[in-house]
Amino acid sequence: MAAQPDANRPFLSAAADLLGERGFTRDPELIEPWLTDWRGRYTGACLGLASPCNTQKVAALVRLCASHGVPIVAQGGNSGMSGGATPDESGSALLLSLRRMDTIRTLDVEAGEIVCEAGVILQDLQEAAAAARMRFPLTLGGKGSATIGGLVSTNAGGTQVLRHGTMRAQVLGLEAVLADGSVFDSLTPLKKDNRGFDLKQMLIGSEGTLGVVTAANLRLLPDIGGRLVIWAGLGTIAQARQLLLHAQSEAAGQLEGFEVIPAHSLAAVLDHLPDARAPLQGRHGWHALIELVAEADEEDRLQPLAENLLAAALDRGLIEDATIAASETQAEAFWLLRDAIAPAERAIGPAMQHDVSVPVAAMADFVEAAIPQVEARFPGSTAIAFGHLGDGNVHFHVLAPPGVVRGEWERNQGQAISRFVHDLVTRWGGSISAEHGIGQVKLKELERLGDPVALTMMRAVKQALDPKGILNPGKLVRVAPANGSA
Repeated sequence: MAAQPDANRPFLSAAADLLGERGFTRDPELIEPWLTDWRGRYTGACLGLASPCNTQKVAALVRLCASHGVPIVAQGGNSGMSGGATPDESGSALLLSLRRMDTIRTLDVEAGEIVCEAGVILQDLQEAAAAARMRFPLTLGGKGSATIGGLVSTNAGGTQVLRHGTMRAQVLGLEAVLADGSVFDSLTPLKKDNRGFDLKQMLIGSEGTLGVVTAANLRLLPDIGGRLVIWAGLGTIAQARQLLLHAQSEAAGQLEGFEVIPAHSLAAVLDHLPDARAPLQGRHGWHALIELVAEADEEDRLQPLAENLLAAALDRGLIEDATIAASETQAEAFWLLRDAIAPAERAIGPAMQHDVSVPVAAMADFVEAAIPQVEARFPGSTAIAFGHLGDGNVHFHVLAPPGVVRGEWERNQGQAISRFVHDLVTRWGGSISAEHGIGQVKLKELERLGDPVALTMMRAVKQALDPKGILNPGKLVRVAPANGSA
């Protein structure tokens, strides 16, 4: 049921007065693009779109929402994969955009820190760091739209986790507005601080359910002196696992990324991108994309290191063929083949996407076991796995049979497929969400499969910090508001 406009008129008037014409709108044409999630699974409604320009305005707005009992759905670049930034269909929530808060407040090269607001786009952050001859060690395919607030709120991963860790490892300090409108300010980093809980870590990955991230202090590293990108063809994912161990042994200090791509995914990308070319001749069941980096004045080490690594891998039968990118342009072309898998797959037709992890040492075995089980259980479907093998995290997607009706297939057989995949992952001791969050797409599955003790703890934290249940309701963890309303 849509929210009643008469009942909300006092709130809407106060919000418009607080934020001004640029900061608040109810124009359907301006709001419509932000009401559907990136995958197109969820479309909601909202009271209005709020776009505050600073933390003080966010805090005042949250206080206003709390006093009127208006739910808040915070949103960054709207590029999430789990529907976590999409309001429900009731129209009772306020959509809170942080995109106007896009200021880089400080950049300290000596300290290796950058303080930026939640609406800063990842690519802009990377470019600002590069201009100072530094780098931010996290990247992903959606870097041109993903915002810092969203990356913090979902504890994003990406292709450099193997060496540098998830977003959690990059956050030195945090600023956030809590459910009562108070501002949690922990931007100043301390190497040692034992004054109780590390509260910023609790907010990271909480998907906007405990607070609205408004700024972050992030670590920067010295810019690399050079990089070298390898594309290798392999027969099996088990060989890819052995190649990873080989690369870690031979180039541990230089190994920046290790991605696996099945033949099906590469073919889909080549069909999707008209100018794309396969890096290798011949057909290979699997491909590995490997990136090596070197610090300044050590880039001359990369070429012989890569050649020796590949020669030894070929002698041991770990690879069938390989090539080293001859230029930065070719290196970017290799990475584009990896980053374009999701849009290429979406162009093929419906699919159920699963962002899963199991223990790193078991991932290759899991993929080899799970793919035939899924395809046998659901005839006509095609299961593929690609991504961050070195992190124990792959994107396990199940593509629909040709000719199904989009939407209908996902709601029916697709849901059964996801339950089956999640059951497999759980039996292997894994997680149903490795880096994309729970949002609303996995909420019921987390309740079904999650550890009861962990879920009880999460609900207790949510209840304590957001007793009215106004922050991103219906996402990640469900609790009844303190007043007992649903």
